[in-house]
Order: sequence, then C-alpha cells, then structure tokens
Amino acid sequence: MPLDDDVAEVLRALDALGAPALGDGTPAEARDNYDSAPKPDPDPLARVEDVTIPGPDRDIGCRVYADSDDTDLPVVAFFHGGGWVLSSVEGHDSLARRIAKRSGALVVSVEYRLAPEYPFPAPHDDCWAVTRWLSEHAGELGGDPTRLAVAGDSAGGNLAAGVALRARDEGISLAFQLLVYPCIDTEQTRPSMEENGSGYFLTAADMDWFWDHYVPPEHRANPYAVPARAEELDGLAPALVQTAEYDPLRDEGEEWAERLAAAGVDVDMTRYDGVVHGFVSRWHQMAAAEGAHDEACTALRQAYGTEG
Repeated sequence: MPLDDDVAEVLRALDALGAPALGDGTPAEARDNYDSAPKPDPDPLARVEDVTIPGPDRDIGCRVYADSDDTDLPVVAFFHGGGWVLSSVEGHDSLARRIAKRSGALVVSVEYRLAPEYPFPAPHDDCWAVTRWLSEHAGELGGDPTRLAVAGDSAGGNLAAGVALRARDEGISLAFQLLVYPCIDTEQTRPSMEENGSGYFLTAADMDWFWDHYVPPEHRANPYAVPARAEELDGLAPALVQTAEYDPLRDEGEEWAERLAAAGVDVDMTRYDGVVHGFVSRWHQMAAAEGAHDEACTALRQAYGTEG
C-alpha cells in the first residue's frame, strides 16, 4: 500500500530538517535530538508514581501508572524503545500512560541502563530484575503478580522477547508478551531491510549503529540479547506481534511470530500498512497508531481475563 498521508507528511518534514544520521554524531547528540522532539499529550490517570525496585546490584528506577486505585490490577512490565541508546521513562511517558489507560492494567515502566555506557547484559538484566520482582511483589504496588505481562516497542520489544525467554527458562509464568515492531536479529538480510532500509525514518545504518552499541560480539549468540538465536520457542507466553509495512524490521518481527506459532505458542501478528517504524509512539502525527493501541490493549485485557 502507499504511505499514509500523515506518515508521508512527517517524512517530508523530517527530510526538510536535514537531521544528521545517527552514525554521524554521538549518543549524547542523538539523545538530545530525541528528547527535544514533540511528544503526544499525556493521558490523565488516577495514579502516576516514581518508585525504585531492588535489583541484584542496584535499585532500578521505575514509573508506575494506573487509572484505578484498585489494589489487584493486572500488571505490565514495560520496556521503552530507542535502540537501547535513546529515550527513558520520561521519553515514553505518553505511551506508557496510553497502555495503562486503555488496558486497565498497572504499568511499570523500567528506567533500564542505556548503551553504550551500559551494553548487554545490563539493560536486559535491569528489565529481568524488575519482572522477577513483580512476579513476587507486584502486590506492594497494587498489582496482581499472577497476571503479569511484558511489553515493549522496538528495542523494548527486543527486551520483552528476551525477558519472556528467560522467564520460561527460570520458571516464571507470564500472562502475555506484547512486541511492537521488535528488534529480533542482528542479521540484516531480510527483504524488508533492503526495501525499507533508507527513506522511511529508521534506516539499516541506524540499526547497525544501535546493535553495535548494545551487543558486543561475544554476546551475539545469546538469545536474551538476540532473540533470533533462540533454538526452542515452546513454552513461551502468548504474544501479539505488531509490525509496520515500511519498517526495515518488519520481516524479522513477522518471522518471529511465525516461529512462535510453529512452536505452539498462541500468537497473533498484525502488519499495519502504510506506516513506518515508530508510528505507535506518534499518534499526534500518525493516526494509524490509534488502531494499534486499541488492538494491543484489547489483547492485554483478553490475556488477563478482563475483556467484556
């Protein structure tokens, strides 16, 4: 399908700005550019609170969102996107609020450490530590530890997939995994990487830059870092994988969904036509995001048994 009109308009505006490629600058410069971009207006919620959750060697900052004062809400451990280098709890505040608003869940957004200062395994370990803690202690935040999902967009989708693998391996039961255009593989050989590798917001060169900052060569066979390296996918939590037509990551996300299904995992996969990587976080610019939000939050409610 052709690009959505509003997506095309955003791409034209970005092209007119002439922003440098990520590889032409430093991580600090890329963070400044990301943080200065306009974000959607935040949804009002009944509760937003910054907390710390104990990890194995540090306390991990998190932001808790809920649109109810109930004390037994289903829980989402949310990992923000940004290529493991960009964004933060604050940078993804609007998306975390939107998930809490429409799913009815207690959303716990994790301020994981960023690469390149903290490459793998640090970001994964932070997300895992929070997920493991929630599986036992979510009640301390007003959540139900028996109804725990993981979710993330882009690099956050990678972290969610890696945490879901580790949860299976270490015997923690997850209710669901929401993977929004996830980064699954370091190998950039699929057709979508060739077709959409330039001119559609996220580029193939960007992905090289992100992966090189996040995963050192000695860890690239580790499925918690690169989920595509996982040999066995049976026993994983049910999943929804959302992809974008004009995204270089489209095919690896869809291949991941196919592998999950082949392993007997209950999985749905939706490709959103006419849109680019990152659209789900930009509903103030790309209206197609609204449908993706509705689908994702309906899937969460169904997984929790709260739909209808």
